[in-house]
Amino acid sequence: MPQPNIPAADFDLLDVPPAPAVHHAEQALLGALLLEPRLLKALGPLHPADFASALHLAVFDAITSLTPPAPEVHAQQPVWLTAVLEHARPAARGLTAAYLHQVVSACPEPAHAPAYAAIVRAGHARRTLRARAEHLVLTVGDPILEDQPTAALMTADKLTSVLDQLAARFPAHSSTLPRTPAPPHPVRDPDNEDMEDERVLLAALCASPHPSDAARWLQPADFSEPLHGRLFHCMLTVGRRGDPVDPVTVLWEAQQQGLLSPSRPPAELLGMLVGGQAVAAEHWAELVLRRSMLARAHTTGLTVLAYAEDDSNTIGQLLTGTRRALADLDAVRHRWQRAIDPIPARTTQRQTPISPRAGRPPPQVKPASAVRGIR
Repeated sequence: MPQPNIPAADFDLLDVPPAPAVHHAEQALLGALLLEPRLLKALGPLHPADFASALHLAVFDAITSLTPPAPEVHAQQPVWLTAVLEHARPAARGLTAAYLHQVVSACPEPAHAPAYAAIVRAGHARRTLRARAEHLVLTVGDPILEDQPTAALMTADKLTSVLDQLAARFPAHSSTLPRTPAPPHPVRDPDNEDMEDERVLLAALCASPHPSDAARWLQPADFSEPLHGRLFHCMLTVGRRGDPVDPVTVLWEAQQQGLLSPSRPPAELLGMLVGGQAVAAEHWAELVLRRSMLARAHTTGLTVLAYAEDDSNTIGQLLTGTRRALADLDAVRHRWQRAIDPIPARTTQRQTPISPRAGRPPPQVKPASAVRGIR
């Protein structure tokens, strides 16, 4: 059967992306260790899992598991390369002696092995943060989870734990934030359920005698619709002045803040503020804050992912940017946790005694028998 005439440009099986810079650093490091096994002690903390390539992982595991030959033997015979090849081949079937020789030739200078190891560690840190950020984005976007806030915060905690572990492996120094632009917030459909819930909350707050108490953990930025957030800010402003909060007073404040326009007449805003039930204000406020926290978790994951995928960011910038993104999430997280559990846990008994003031002896505690009068 004749084969169809497919252009070579459309049927190129060898059209693969080029190897990243860290791949060449891994080759250079392994080449240095194959040439000078004694350099392994000068690399600092490095693990086989730090390598991106499965072949390189197997080779480094063999190098760290075997005992190098004596220097005079290594200089005369290729026993070191043979031993590494035999030890690594069961874990990497595609490994050949020719590739080990290629790795050796890829090393510009064996004495630079510590610098190559630092690049390998940075590459591992970038891949790890990218994987954790992807996990956070997928967790927040999973609609079948029964408790999305808890799942999202647990995933964010894992990202924070990994960040702390990675930061301990790199020298502490001040670093600038990544120059990578933050991803834009997702655009919401004005007719979806989120928008309707926010309008119900605004009306409920206008009907509440103390709207700032009913939504005490809420901030204008928590609203997904900016107009709703600005109207909420108008309510807070009216309440702080001591004026009564109702649809008319909030509408007047909205005019003072420039929210009215020909395309947004007073009747339209007034329609968002009337007809609410004050008894449901706290419920709707909690719901809006819940969505705000999930949206911030989603943005945090996308931000860290964008930082990690930008190879121009240094490892210091990547760690600093990730920590800043997690701090923004923590700010919303603390308000969310205080909203769902406003009463802090109280300890029934002090765990540590109160230290006496300087120059005064500690108070004498009478035995229980004396206090109770038991003879």
